[in-house]
Order: sequence, then C-alpha cells, then structure tokens
Amino acid sequence: MSITSDEVNFLVYRYLQESGFTHSAFTFGIESHISQSNINGTLVPPAALISILQKGLQYVEAEISINEDGTVFDGRPIESLSLIDAVMPDVVQTRQQAFREKLVQQQQQASAAAPTAPLVTPVPAVATVAPAAAAASQQNIPKNGEATVNGEENGAHPINNHSEPMEVDGEVEIPSNKATVLRGHESEVFICAWNPVSDLLASGSGDSTARIWNLNENNNGSSTQLVLRHCIREGGQDVPSNKDVTSLDWNSEGTLLATGSYDGFARIWTEDGNLASTLGQHKGPIFALKWNKKGNYILSAGVDKTTIIWDAHTGEAKQQFPFHSAPALDVDWQNNTTFASCSTDMCIHVCRLGCDRPVKTFQGHTNEVNAIKWDPSGMLLASCSDDMTLKIWSMKQDTCVHDLQAHSKEIYTIKWSPTGPGTNNPNSNIMLASASFDSTVRLWDVERGVCIHTLTKHQEPVYSVAFSPDGKYLASGSFDKCVHIWNTQNGALVHSYRGTGGIFEVCWNARGDKVGASASDGSVCVLDLRK
Repeated sequence: MSITSDEVNFLVYRYLQESGFTHSAFTFGIESHISQSNINGTLVPPAALISILQKGLQYVEAEISINEDGTVFDGRPIESLSLIDAVMPDVVQTRQQAFREKLVQQQQQASAAAPTAPLVTPVPAVATVAPAAAAASQQNIPKNGEATVNGEENGAHPINNHSEPMEVDGEVEIPSNKATVLRGHESEVFICAWNPVSDLLASGSGDSTARIWNLNENNNGSSTQLVLRHCIREGGQDVPSNKDVTSLDWNSEGTLLATGSYDGFARIWTEDGNLASTLGQHKGPIFALKWNKKGNYILSAGVDKTTIIWDAHTGEAKQQFPFHSAPALDVDWQNNTTFASCSTDMCIHVCRLGCDRPVKTFQGHTNEVNAIKWDPSGMLLASCSDDMTLKIWSMKQDTCVHDLQAHSKEIYTIKWSPTGPGTNNPNSNIMLASASFDSTVRLWDVERGVCIHTLTKHQEPVYSVAFSPDGKYLASGSFDKCVHIWNTQNGALVHSYRGTGGIFEVCWNARGDKVGASASDGSVCVLDLRK
C-alpha cells in the first residue's frame, strides 16, 4: 500500500471541483501544485474521494462486526456510523462494548418479563443492511461503484435542502425532441462557444480535449465531432497533456478557434480541427482567452499573474503585462489594442499594447474579482466579485460609477445585453445580467443603477448567463442541471430544460434559435428553440 501527498491532494482538488467550490479548488490547486503532478486526471472517475471514503467506512463497520476471536457478532452491532464516528480513536472497541452492554440489557429485560424462560434468550432477529448499502444510505450515495458527490449524480450539490427539484410549468419545458445531447467527452465540459458564422459548437473539457460539433442543417440531421487533442512534447513525441481545457474563443470570422489550457499553453486551431499554432510563454494554467475584433491579436490571462497579447499570425507574444500581484482570472478587449484584466488581487487594470504601465487601475472590490466585461460601446466596464457586489466603472473617473449590492453570495459572471448605441439593436435599452452562487440571476438597468428583474427559478449556484443576439431573451445555466430561458422585458420564464449534469456554460448561436450548454457529466446539449 502506498499513499502520496500528490494523490491525496488531487482527490481533494477533484472533490472541490465536482462540488462546485470553484474558487477553493483553484486556490488549493495552486498551493498544492496540482498542475505539476503526473496524475492522469482523465483516468480518475468522478467522486473518487467519496468512493474511497465510503470503502473506508465499510472497513470500519466490518472491524466492529468481528470479535477478537474472528467470529461475527450475532446481529448488527452498529447503528448510524458516520464518517466522523469512524475516525474517532477506539471507535471499534467503543462500539463493540456498547453493543455488548445493549445485549446484556436485552437479556435482563427478557428475564424480568419471563422469569421461567431460559436465562439466556436469543437476540430478536434484526433487519440488517449490507455494509455497502448501509454506507450508501447513510451518505445518500448510490452503491455498486456509482458513488457521487453529496448524493447527487455527477457531483451536483443537494438542492437547497429541497428533496425534489423545483417544478417548472409544463408549457415552458423544452420537449426531448427539441434537445440534442452530444456525447464524446470523457470528463466535465467547462466551456462551450458557437462559431459566429455557422452552426459549429466548440466545447472544452477536463479530458484535455476541445471538440467542434457540426450542427448545420445540411449535415443530414446528425452531428459530427472533431476532437482537438491538447498534447505536449515529451521525449521527442507528442503526448496528451492530461490537463483541463479552461477557455476557448472563436475569431470574428469563424475561421479559427483559440483554446487555453491548464498545461499553460494557448493554441490556435482551424475550423476543420487542425492545430495552427501553439502559444507558450505563460508559467502556469491559462484561465481566460479572447480574440480582438480585428482578429490579429489574442489576449490571455494566467495563474502566473500576467496577461499576454499574442500575434495570431506568427504565434509570438507581442507583449506580456506583469502588473497583477496574484493570478489573473479574466480579460476583455475594449478595442483592438486596449483591454482590461482582473485578478484575485482585487484589482482591475486597463492596459494598452505598447504601454509599459496600466493606463488605468480600478480599486474598490474587497475580494477577488471573478469577471469583467466592457459594454458594447466600450465606455463602461462592469466587474463582479466574491465580495457579492457588481461595480460599473468609467475611464473618466477613478471610483466606480455604480456599486450594485443585491446578491447574497459570490457573483460568478456577468454579461451585457447586445442592445443600445453601437449595436444591431440600437433602439433597445442596454441591460446587464449577473449570475450568483445565491442561485439567482439579476437584470440591471445600468443607467439608473437599479435591479429591474430577479430571476429565481434556479436551486443551485448559477455559473453562466448569455443574451440572445436580439437581447430579448436570456439563457442561464446552473449546477441544478437546468437551463432556463427568460424574457428580458418582463422577467418571465419562457423555456426550461433539465439535463443530466450541472451546467457550466450556456451560449446562443448567431441566429438566436439554438442554445448550447456544457455540463459536469461530460455532456453537451443543444436546445432548438424554433417553433
């Protein structure tokens, strides 16, 4: 038997990921150097930590059930052995002694009730549960190798202590013939993005691959997939990196796909799945990656506290920006040469190609900043944080324009509506959507700085929101396995779909008639919203 600290750390890291503790997993992964371990994460099944703990619990139960001479106790000597019970000192001796005392008490009671009966009476038969089933029932975990985190399939959490998912009106539920489930990934699918000009859906997964799914109508009604394997050079040959694909983005023409990986490399792929360039200058995992509108530069953010602008044609780093004092979490272009970045250091920097210092720094958040987004005009920057606030910033001032406080837990992501001046929908008011771990989505009127709708059907943390191209609808995805489609004008739920895994990402195709969603069980689903 051998147990290494790397193995223990990896199982804890995966448990945190599967349980939705994204930020805790990130911090733990950095401090324990998970990315430097040689463990092939694609071979480790979901809920591995829970499974091995369950086996340990069963072993302790077996120990308690056996006498010192090797004989088995007559009856069931333990009741409700919890994980904490099992790690207590002398739990075996304590439980055995308790059972012996209970046995003596039962015998005395039997003697008092029937004095003419034998001094020792048989212990009444007790309905027993096999140790595996007992442990499963106590921890709410399926048996026979199907153990999952917190009693929900694929590592989802219990739903706010509700025994059943929230019921959705049958009229809004998307029928199964309108949902296409794409399977092929061998691990959780963290991200997905539609090609901006055709019905190609890209997805990125913990199985160290990205995939391009062809859902065009002329594809005979079936979907094909291209597998983009993320490999590294070892010993003169390409071998799988075994690291998560953490980010991806299409260029505006839809001809190239950029991906970022936990192996520290960014890659550029053609739409037919060929590797065009490998971009290597980060010293650790890449967390975010974006093309500029012109399509000549790619921007990346990494755990190494830096952001890099890459020349998309040559694959060379144009400039590296080392201004954050902690890992950079997100980036967004203001225009073709200026961008904003945010970090766990609670700061936001606005940087420009060719400048050796930030052109602006925004400070005001009191916890790590998870996401940033420029509005369509590039005038306002929105940020969201673990401090439960949403802030709006302007290049014209140092302090925030609005400090929006309504969520009761961390805000994970934000999106601007594609409406207002400079968009294809100039006559519609601009809105901002925020998704939070408090299970709600909020729609904000940014001009007035007020929340206009609170969307409350989700039962778990909401990881993703996306506006339809016309801004009339908002898709949201949560770890409750549900994708909801909302009317942005009145906040009404108009469509709903329940998948088989927690939802990490939702996205709309360019026509606005399909929604893609990626899930924790390795599935990618496409919802056809045409009537």
